[in-house]
Amino acid sequence: MESPAPPDSNAPSPTIAYSLRGSCYLNVTSRCTLRCTFCPKFNHSWNVGGVDLHLRREPTIAEVLAAVGDPRVYREVVFCGLGEPTLRLYDLLDIAAELHQRGAERVRLNTDGLANLVYERDVTPDLEGLSISMNAQNEKIYNLHCRPSLPRSYPAMLEFAERARDFVADVTLTAIDGLAGVDISACERIARRLGVKFRRRILDQVG
Repeated sequence: MESPAPPDSNAPSPTIAYSLRGSCYLNVTSRCTLRCTFCPKFNHSWNVGGVDLHLRREPTIAEVLAAVGDPRVYREVVFCGLGEPTLRLYDLLDIAAELHQRGAERVRLNTDGLANLVYERDVTPDLEGLSISMNAQNEKIYNLHCRPSLPRSYPAMLEFAERARDFVADVTLTAIDGLAGVDISACERIARRLGVKFRRRILDQVG
């Protein structure tokens, strides 16, 4: 099994919060339920858009909030680093609640959609704006590129999206154009069938 590349001892301090096109992105964990072939950390890099995202330890809630500063200066705050944010679900919910208290206009979560599988319960009623990485139109292509560690990850991700639709006002499934075998049109049709939005992403393009 491949492992993420070790951190570069000469690299600058890792980043907890980084700004991109008017949004603030939060890097809260390096752990993940997937081992995606296209993820930088499995390709010998923790650098995304010139930002070092390798966490030597997971930041505390207070450290995350301090890294954001005033959330009102951003159009949205997004949980999205080089790990799966819902692996810190309860901290994530506390951080999101505090950001709203501090005037955040919008808080969004980029997720692999496997939290229900991880926690063995339906967590969707606890969540808000979601971008869920679908990444493929079928389980075979999904497993090829995402290499999940949990069985039945692909159907679990689709079920998560469908359940989330009942509790979350804005749910978007995403897929990456440029991955071998991925049919973007078929992915969009799946999103429409589930009654959620769809967004086409570009391979190696940040954001």
